[in-house]
Amino acid sequence: MNRALQWKLIAGFLLVFLAGGVTGAFVGAAHARHFFFMAPRPAVISERMRERLQRELSLTPEQVAKISPMLDKAAAQLHEVRRDTGRRVHEIIAETHQQMAGILTDEQRRKLEQIEDRHRRWHHGHGPHESPPEQSPTP
Repeated sequence: MNRALQWKLIAGFLLVFLAGGVTGAFVGAAHARHFFFMAPRPAVISERMRERLQRELSLTPEQVAKISPMLDKAAAQLHEVRRDTGRRVHEIIAETHQQMAGILTDEQRRKLEQIEDRHRRWHHGHGPHESPPEQSPTP
């Protein structure tokens, strides 16, 4: 095997390795974003709590049946708290942007609107399943 062929093989293996690494990074990032930023549904939360408690406390089937309604209620309440908190955060940011608009130039207001549009597009489909209330643009 001559020297040129060896270098071509090494370069080919490196390219394949790098392509695999890049592909893995993109797939991993997409999965991590879904895993960390999507709010689980109350039924999923309840089931996770039920499984963990059953495993760690060695609950009997009768005990699981008795605590299941409690866990379902807690999961629904937790979901509500998360949704309300997200809504409040959105309202605070929108109010702050409205207050800032009076200080900004026309160009800065356009850039702020672009930032808000980019934020809305990024969150579309990635946050809670309910849309935050729409805010009217500030002149």
